[in-house]
Amino acid sequence: MDIKLRNPKNIKEVVLTDCEKLDLDDFMAVVRFHAKVIFSQEFKDKIQASRNLIDRFLEEGRIIYGVTTGFGENVRYTIQPEDAKTLQKNIVRSHACAVGQPLSEEQARAVMFMTIINMGKGHSGIRLETLELIRNYLNKDLVPFAPGEGSVGYLGVEAHLVLAYIGEGYILKDGQKLPAACVMNECGLEPVTLECKEGLSMLNGTITVTALALLASYDSIVSMKNVEIAGALCFEALRGTTKALDPRIHQNKKHVEQQASAENLLRMLDGSEISEKYRDAKVQDAYVMRVMPHVHGAAYRLVNEAYEAILEEMRSVSDNPEIFETEDGRGEALMSGNFDGTFVGSHADMIGMAAAIVGNQVERSIDRMVNRNLNDGLPAFLVANPGLNNGYMIPQYTAAGLQNEIKLLAIPASIDSIPTCAGQEDPVSMAYNAAKRAGEAVRKLQYLIAIDIMVSLQAIDMLKPLKQGKATQKIHDFIREKVAYVDEDRYFYPDIEYIYGLVKDGVLVEMMEEEIGSIRLS
Repeated sequence: MDIKLRNPKNIKEVVLTDCEKLDLDDFMAVVRFHAKVIFSQEFKDKIQASRNLIDRFLEEGRIIYGVTTGFGENVRYTIQPEDAKTLQKNIVRSHACAVGQPLSEEQARAVMFMTIINMGKGHSGIRLETLELIRNYLNKDLVPFAPGEGSVGYLGVEAHLVLAYIGEGYILKDGQKLPAACVMNECGLEPVTLECKEGLSMLNGTITVTALALLASYDSIVSMKNVEIAGALCFEALRGTTKALDPRIHQNKKHVEQQASAENLLRMLDGSEISEKYRDAKVQDAYVMRVMPHVHGAAYRLVNEAYEAILEEMRSVSDNPEIFETEDGRGEALMSGNFDGTFVGSHADMIGMAAAIVGNQVERSIDRMVNRNLNDGLPAFLVANPGLNNGYMIPQYTAAGLQNEIKLLAIPASIDSIPTCAGQEDPVSMAYNAAKRAGEAVRKLQYLIAIDIMVSLQAIDMLKPLKQGKATQKIHDFIREKVAYVDEDRYFYPDIEYIYGLVKDGVLVEMMEEEIGSIRLS
């Protein structure tokens, strides 16, 4: 499966009609690039029809989890209709027990939009007024305060967001935590009074897990394409033999991702005088170049599979209970386990593994380029007058430290389970930690890639007057406008941060794909 993303930066509004057809670009357009959310009439009608059934269930006194019963192990207690609103307010207040650092603006926006997407499929019974408030939060760039630690996959973190919707929580504004009711009043918004099932629906399911996993999935796809660019630059910097990229070799391995990587690298290196001169200079290269397509391809397989599973979850319903229309018009509420996050958690763990796998490759590339014992005649740490100058000695330390952190983050979270709610909730997926760690692992990988690119350009400049390929030269010249060649020691942090921004935002990928076409991951 070749993942083809549109550019979400160019999407200015996302109209919700059928939430089962949304894609990752739509999600990122709203969450990262602040596209406006619009509800179609079809969407509104679907929400209202589902709500009508919930109101009917309450009037008829049907025994339905979280509507006329307590929550979790308290399911054995019956709730009277007159206490329905109190029940929903109580679940929000009592469950707002997350701790520590709050979700970032982007993470909070992701959870809010995922709440709308999950509820918007018409099986939750939430009121349109409540979803309209969340939509206004997104469109007005209001960010609820929600501590981000202490979740097993649902409930705690989400409760803090919902507290803001009812005017009892906080909103982050200009770095300050302000009472939500005051900020909402300034913005012309009224807090909602939760009706039956609404609090439960917004706290339940895989909403937050999926939201964070979608962020990690998008960034992992963009990062893997950047890994190919860094790999091509490394090939030039270390004068690798492109014979190792011969299609005949990779056709003998039946992994399409490996074949795609080898093809990507050949297209990027097309016309390179460096590659042409050194094609027959060695019998074979070190593993760091010889198995580059194999390592990259294996990571791409993980990223591709994670993308597919996480996107399926985004398009799914993960509530409990779920509301269904029936032919007789009475409707039915079915209690289920669709809140379970194992699909998302296990595949988020795969993203962390992919980051660690290619991270090993990237860090070893950096070391080989700066190591005078391994870089085939280039000066120690790629700087003139080594000894007086340290050159790129310490960026390799940074890379090693980052890669160690990535490896720790890649330890699977989804294989663990700790029962909750007096044993009523067992097993528990721990998918929240998997999704959160996946995003962090990919972020650190992006820094690794930035350092790899920075070091590669220095080594390549030492090979002049040999010229790069047209595609790699374009990347080189663009970065050199802001990051100069290093003649003597200087402050490297701004260089790394600048290139990191280009990696994260997909700028280099866009430039490369303008030259060679799609950087394929399969």
